[in-house]
Parts: sequence; C-alpha cells; structure tokens
Amino acid sequence: MKTGITGGIGSGKSFVCKLLGVRGFTVYDCDAAAKRLIRTSPNIRRQLTELIGPEAYEPRKPHEPYTLNKAAVAAFLLKSEDNARAIDAIVHPAVFRDFEASGFEWMESAIMYESGIDQLVDRVIIVTAPLEVRIQRVMQRDGISREKVLEWMARQLPQQEVMKRADFEIVNDGEADLDKQLDRILKILKVIK
Repeated sequence: MKTGITGGIGSGKSFVCKLLGVRGFTVYDCDAAAKRLIRTSPNIRRQLTELIGPEAYEPRKPHEPYTLNKAAVAAFLLKSEDNARAIDAIVHPAVFRDFEASGFEWMESAIMYESGIDQLVDRVIIVTAPLEVRIQRVMQRDGISREKVLEWMARQLPQQEVMKRADFEIVNDGEADLDKQLDRILKILKVIK
C-alpha cells in the first residue's frame, strides 16, 4: 500500500515527512526527484532544450551534472500557462516512473492532484494549517513578500479542495500534537514500526 503526503506551501508537509523518517519510514520527495532528474537525465535535458532553447541549461563543466538555467526557465514559464503545462508534461512523467522504480511506499508531493501522481498511491494524507500561519512560515523561510507567497498559493489547489480528496488530515497549526495525529493515522493504516 502506497501513501502520499501533500499540503499547500507552508503547511509543513516536509516536517511531517521528517517525523515519518524518525519512525523509520523513507519518503520519496517528488520535488527533490524532479530537481535531480532535471540535472541528470539526458532525455529531460534534450526535451527541455528542444522546448525552451539552448539557453535552458548552462554550459556543462566536465564531471558535473547538467545545470538548469533557472532564469531562462522561469522566463519561459511566466510567458503562459501553456508553457508551464509543456514543462510539466516532460518532468511529471519522469518523476512518476522514478517513483514507481524506487520501491518506496511513501511519497511527498505539493502538487499531488494537480500533477496526477495521486494515481500512484492508495491513500493521501494532507497536512493543513491556517492561511495566515502558512503565509508567515513561507515569508520567514524564504524571505519573500506576502504578495509573492499569495501568488505561489494561487498556483496550487485550494487547501479545502485537497482536503475533500484526501483520506486523512494532519493539522499543523503550531498547537495540535503532530506526533499524536501521525501515530493515530499509522495505527489506522496498520503500519506502525
């Protein structure tokens, strides 16, 4: 049985995944995997270069993985939603295949439903937090403005929508006991280590 962990930016899903790690569970990080695959996969490099142009990657140094030109990719992404979908159509399937090949039973993805990767798991846990708590966490963590945080949040499904689709919820408001909530879910799932 495979389990997905999701939650909007600033919800604390990565922290919950660390708590799972303490309990002996290894969690596949979709975001980290995408970054790794973009650096190391010749197929992804070829496709992104065909899509964006030769400026998609910086010149490669000997014995180093490919380095994405983030400024060029960001400029391409911001031009249109179609551009963003075109990049997703290259990267998401590679992450899906990588997860399936990994043998991991746990997966973390901020865009579980938006990407369609929820189809690879049997159940989903959402980590939630009040909007203002999430905004403040991201502002402090990334040193960015409230407006930028809200812009990022607008690109994700609303928390309420994800809650309707998920099987379990962990409230990470800074007050609720995360360990107790996580242990309750693990007991229900019969996977306590």
